[in-house]
Amino acid sequence: MVLGKVKSLTISFDCLNDSNVPVYSSGDTVSGRVNLEVTGEIRVKSLKIHARGHAKVRWTESRNAGSNTAYTQNYTEEVEYFNHKDILIGHERDDDNSEEGFNTIHSGRHEYAFSFELPQTPLATSFEGRHGSVRYWVKAELHRPWLLPVKLKKEFTVFEHIDINTPSLLSPQAGTKDKTLCCWFCTSGPISLSAKIERKGYTPGESIQIFAEIENCSSRMVVPKAAIYQTQAFYAKGKMKEVKQLVANLRGESLSSGKTETWNGKLLKIPPVSPSILDCSIIRVEYSLMVYVDIPGAMDLFLNLPLVIGTIPLHPFGSRTSSVSSQCSMNMNWLGLSLPERPEAPPSYSEVVTEEQRRSNLAPVSACDDFERALQGPLFAYIQEFRFLPPPLYSEIDPNPDQSSEDRPSCPSR
Repeated sequence: MVLGKVKSLTISFDCLNDSNVPVYSSGDTVSGRVNLEVTGEIRVKSLKIHARGHAKVRWTESRNAGSNTAYTQNYTEEVEYFNHKDILIGHERDDDNSEEGFNTIHSGRHEYAFSFELPQTPLATSFEGRHGSVRYWVKAELHRPWLLPVKLKKEFTVFEHIDINTPSLLSPQAGTKDKTLCCWFCTSGPISLSAKIERKGYTPGESIQIFAEIENCSSRMVVPKAAIYQTQAFYAKGKMKEVKQLVANLRGESLSSGKTETWNGKLLKIPPVSPSILDCSIIRVEYSLMVYVDIPGAMDLFLNLPLVIGTIPLHPFGSRTSSVSSQCSMNMNWLGLSLPERPEAPPSYSEVVTEEQRRSNLAPVSACDDFERALQGPLFAYIQEFRFLPPPLYSEIDPNPDQSSEDRPSCPSR
């Protein structure tokens, strides 16, 4: 008998979304199929799957131990989130090449379903960084007698959801800084920078509205700028390795001496980036918005406003609430908006309730006998009359003062 050959071995996932991309989160069930296509008949000892999720960091540093001695220090660390194994065909013993226990697979295409559940505990979001990664994958291994195993690995994506509709991520972020330039014994005027954004949490694809005011009282030409930075931090053996990358930036107009520039909601769009990773013990991914003033020949003046890139976008209600509250705060602080000194009087009762409505509401209520008898007492008549009487006329003067104006303490003169 001529033995057949393995033509293809593939893995496919049962996707939970319309985009047909395998994306999961903690607690989800990952299911799929191992697809095997063979020509002729083959004998198989086992078909196994191995699913694993882990975070891993690794970097090296050169060290000097003396004048002529150098060595390389390796830093590695790993965190495992889950490890699942299952046998789809055959048995677990791979070293047994006896004729017993083999499974015969006939020519054609065959599918073998698999399924496992991700842990309920928080998982780190899939990530590929400079010195580390967070990966989730499923590996299929086809073992045959007297032949090397056929292996295939396929990754899937895990998102640990971050909902930006939380009070801490909807709060505005703001800051103010100034800088005075010195050259030998000469001192120029200060450069001041104030910046504010309406919230801390955003999702990829959104645009950040930047409100800023830059005042240049120095003798130099300066340029206001803004940039979004991603900071990757990797931890191993008590050490930390940090990588900072530019994500997006914008440039304002050059500002000459004595000039002021105001940004009334200048937009900076967030490109497709990985969400923030805040719960992994060995990898941390954070974002920040840097609003700064580029000063030639001197250190830049900058403000760092923290950002959190989430996965659940802003709800319309949260957007309106944060937008209104932040806009009100901005107007009050920056535009000098003042509240009216005296409140406007409310509308009169006759403007709201007509005489016909009042009389109809005072009419007796037709109900069952028991209910009428229970409500015939004086208490019900008092409640009905009090309920539909008009309120007293609006006045700034208390009609029933507790004490005379002579005894009431007055405000100190200003």
